[in-house]
Amino acid sequence: MSAAFGPEASGTATLERNLDTGRASLRDMLTARDYRPPRSLYSPHLQSVLGSSALRRRRGRQALAATGATTTAHIIDAGDGVRLQGLHSSMPGVAPRALALLLHGWEGSAESSYMQFTAARLLARGFDVFRLNFRDHGDTHHLNEGLFHSNRIDEVVQAAAEIARRYATRPMVVAGYSLGGNFALRIALRAQSAGIPLVHVAAVCPVLDPARTMDNMERGLPLYMWYFERKWRESLARKRKLFPQQHDFDDSVLGLRMRPLTQWMVERHTQFGSLDGYFEGYSIAGQRLASLSVPASILMSEDDPVIPVDEFRQLALPPHAHLDIAPHGGHCGFLENWHGDGFAERWVAERLDAAVDLSMATSPALA
Repeated sequence: MSAAFGPEASGTATLERNLDTGRASLRDMLTARDYRPPRSLYSPHLQSVLGSSALRRRRGRQALAATGATTTAHIIDAGDGVRLQGLHSSMPGVAPRALALLLHGWEGSAESSYMQFTAARLLARGFDVFRLNFRDHGDTHHLNEGLFHSNRIDEVVQAAAEIARRYATRPMVVAGYSLGGNFALRIALRAQSAGIPLVHVAAVCPVLDPARTMDNMERGLPLYMWYFERKWRESLARKRKLFPQQHDFDDSVLGLRMRPLTQWMVERHTQFGSLDGYFEGYSIAGQRLASLSVPASILMSEDDPVIPVDEFRQLALPPHAHLDIAPHGGHCGFLENWHGDGFAERWVAERLDAAVDLSMATSPALA
């Protein structure tokens, strides 16, 4: 199993004293040092591209299907008339020991490969899993007139609270990848005030400072900018077709590059007024995570081609938050072999599993 807290965290002794379930001790849990891909997979670009490939999505579907879980789609009331859709998976005839909420990256979906692989691993450990689609992701553009943007945290927090209430499976954990990791950590910041029974949050390559991420993408390999621009343009075109009176922008808007397109969206569909204000609105860099009351685990790669790794070394984290940096992995790749097996999904599942063990050991009401 992997570390829910850093090896020097104060919770270590408590965890090792209280876990009597036969699972491995904290010392045996996965860390970034355990990620050893073959040299042929050292390239961060190869990792990043293969991590979201069609082949890996197919393997993710197979892994999830092999669990025998029952999966049903649900519409979640996210407040103020907002509806979000997601997929709930559970093992027939098995009482869940915890509920895991999984959040995808920008222009991903509940069906992204990492979402399905993570769900499969958690289901095998006795979790119920809810994979939430953000607004305008997956096949959900028709549910809301307004466009998705990264500061729509209120509706995601409300959805998390509604999911916790609807399934009433305690304890609850949240995990997210890339932008989903950013949302997961922001949920953790608000969990107590929102009444979400959250005991741990795990984030893989989370966006910390979106302004620096934009700069990094503009200077980096054009492949990533091309990929996200293409996906976002397709999403906006679909929204325009569904709600032509609300979204009457022309094709010249869709032809804009990432920065001016984001500026266009910010000026017309947010109250931030400027790109800097918008980026600041969902930044979690620097001191912003210092007030986390929920234990957290963050996995990052040294060679992430999208998000600068130096931002993570400047984070102010509380003692119960653990940062794990691997030398390789790309952006949310972390592939262990050419079959597409993923270290990140194992890492997430083990940390969340350990956190649930700890919560049950220290809170008899949850056992």
